[in-house]
Amino acid sequence: MKKRSILVAALAATLGGAVAQAQNAPAVKPEDYQFTIVKENPITSIKNQNRSGTCWCFSALSFLESEAIKAKGIKDPALYPDLSEMFVVRKAYYDRSLKYVRLDGKLQYGAGSDFGDVLDVARNYGLVPQSAYSGLQYGYDLPVQAELDAVLKGYVDAVVKNPNRKLTPVWPKGVNGILDAYMGDIPESFTVNGVNYTPETYRNSLGINLDDYVGFTSFTHHPFYTSFAIEVQDNWRWTPSWNVPLDEFMAIIDNAIENGYTVAWGGDVSEAGFTRNGLAILVDQEARVTSGSDQERWVGREDAKPEAPREVKEIEVNQENRQLWFDEKTSTDDHGMHLYGIAKDQNGHKYYLIKNSWGETGAYKGIWYMSESFVKGKTLNFVVNKNAIPKDIRKKLGI
Repeated sequence: MKKRSILVAALAATLGGAVAQAQNAPAVKPEDYQFTIVKENPITSIKNQNRSGTCWCFSALSFLESEAIKAKGIKDPALYPDLSEMFVVRKAYYDRSLKYVRLDGKLQYGAGSDFGDVLDVARNYGLVPQSAYSGLQYGYDLPVQAELDAVLKGYVDAVVKNPNRKLTPVWPKGVNGILDAYMGDIPESFTVNGVNYTPETYRNSLGINLDDYVGFTSFTHHPFYTSFAIEVQDNWRWTPSWNVPLDEFMAIIDNAIENGYTVAWGGDVSEAGFTRNGLAILVDQEARVTSGSDQERWVGREDAKPEAPREVKEIEVNQENRQLWFDEKTSTDDHGMHLYGIAKDQNGHKYYLIKNSWGETGAYKGIWYMSESFVKGKTLNFVVNKNAIPKDIRKKLGI
């Protein structure tokens, strides 16, 4: 998931007074927000994707960890699963390389991806715990993947040129050779709590059914109650999502949380109201992008002076402006996170609890409070257990 710079103020013609209020409202310090938890479901510890574009993997695996906790009824956090993100990333790199060459390079190639990638890797190859595979062969404690990304891209581009006018059968071994060098060999078997597993048997031991997971979106350029592959570059596997009206879109999220499920969330985070201090509010100010780590890219450096959120009336979201933002590309697939609870602020406004993958940063140590308007307006898609979907919506979709 990735993002370009945006200027939300371009919506002034349609949003009028809300824009003026957002720009002129007094600043409020993050600590002025007082949140009360309404409902939260179990999550595993905060991780750090560091300098890698792998939020899609960190968020989706966090979601699957919570699914395993629920499925197996695990009460002790010490027994929570800790799945290896780099195992999934490595397998995804390989699959993507094959598809890139088959499509003669006419495919987005890089670290960014989406939730369907994680589900396909888990389905096809299994899963492994972090204790069995870190994927950090190159001398860093946290992911730093720009060099790996560049080397892989150079290699597959050379293959695409087809200099022999006929591809050899051995070029995929070169992809694995690069991955072995940077990420290390994947173990064929490993031991967890005295039990020996393969990636496939370990996946099966988690109590999850990968066929239970359903993606949702809400746009008007496709008919409601049909599925389509969201037209973003990172959806390179062309994973379909069900398209439902906005009120049902939000109802699915709420029903999931209320019934003990969590949600893999994907959306736009370069709005000015997405602050580095753990708040996401749909105000109308120019977004900014910086270089360096994934966190810096969206919300600035750790040592930078934090931008205070503004206590303003948020943009009123409807089906029409959601579609406008998608069509004009001011809502794109920036980032993946893990939505796991609901809270209210001191004024009674609804927020969602979001687990990020930037380490224990911000005012809430890696957790973001995202307003209902932000979720409603800036969510591109989400994945949820089909059993968390309200029965009337499941009936409409036939799932």
